[in-house]
Amino acid sequence: MSAPSHHFACILAGGTGERFWPMSRIRRPKHLLKLLSDRTLLEETARRVEGVVPPENIFVLTNEAQLDNIRAALPEVPPGQIVAEPARRDTAPAAALATALVRARDPQGVVAILAADAFIKDEGTFTTQLRAAFAWAEQHASLLTFAIKPSHPSTGFGYLELGDPLGPPGPGGQFRAVRRFVEKPDLATAQRYLASGQFAWNAGMFVWQVATFLREAEAHAPALADFIRGFPAGDARAYLASKFPGLPKISVDYAIMEKAKDVATLVAGFDWDDVGLWTALPQHLATDAAGNSTRGAVVSTGSTNNIAVSNGRVIALCGVDNLVVVETADAILVCHRDAVQQIKQLQPLLPKEVL
Repeated sequence: MSAPSHHFACILAGGTGERFWPMSRIRRPKHLLKLLSDRTLLEETARRVEGVVPPENIFVLTNEAQLDNIRAALPEVPPGQIVAEPARRDTAPAAALATALVRARDPQGVVAILAADAFIKDEGTFTTQLRAAFAWAEQHASLLTFAIKPSHPSTGFGYLELGDPLGPPGPGGQFRAVRRFVEKPDLATAQRYLASGQFAWNAGMFVWQVATFLREAEAHAPALADFIRGFPAGDARAYLASKFPGLPKISVDYAIMEKAKDVATLVAGFDWDDVGLWTALPQHLATDAAGNSTRGAVVSTGSTNNIAVSNGRVIALCGVDNLVVVETADAILVCHRDAVQQIKQLQPLLPKEVL
């Protein structure tokens, strides 16, 4: 029998995916949709991780509204390891909870924090680099990130300014120091970052030793450290319900990463897309000569550069340009491509039955 693994993965799956309405709903948000394959984004994420981490070492953090659907989507993950956060508290408390869950199981554990809704085609390179990241974190008291080489000057992502290489490149890629974290820039700044070659997108994927994260939390976010130290082994539901809602609502970048003593990054050799907006789909869907990207029953004439997704009924595009049209059984979205960031503003206007 092989020795038990000290490697754990925690998938953050509590997002609401409001910008993917009307397909994304409170109980079945973006990561539970089969947007780009015959599997949900969450299933794709769990499948990639299983190549590196055994199912019994996978945790999924979600909320009560999604709990049943996530357990149904991931029958291979023990139900007790799919944990509902009792309140929405942002990514720093989620990272603390992930670290606490692993620490209660294995104080020598190394945990990877991964988003449920990222899309990665090159699974082979991802798994190779995730193994390399675990190996690095075992040997170094660093908080480790993944750096995504920018393909365009995005204003929608935070960036990492890359520092010196940490040794020569290996089979798992190039590790580098992180000089600083940079917030989402304006377009001119993003263009400078891209041209310099010294900046990368911050993908929100992390790997660290339990002890390393706890050390940094004690220095910069004592409430998170106290939560981790007090987290019980065994049934933690009462502790979670009592303590988690009082944690500060703050991102892990603000609370920990930007202040940490030692942050390294592994430059990703795999493709990565956070699929944050409907306008991310054209690079993954069939696109015709007029620039229309479609899925399902869609016909068009005299129309260009539209995105149309049918989930049953026929969508007919006639003489229209630059629209996003999404059909579901109970709602239809018609939106200009330039307005996709505003879709979440529809939420307070919509009837409860379509949320």
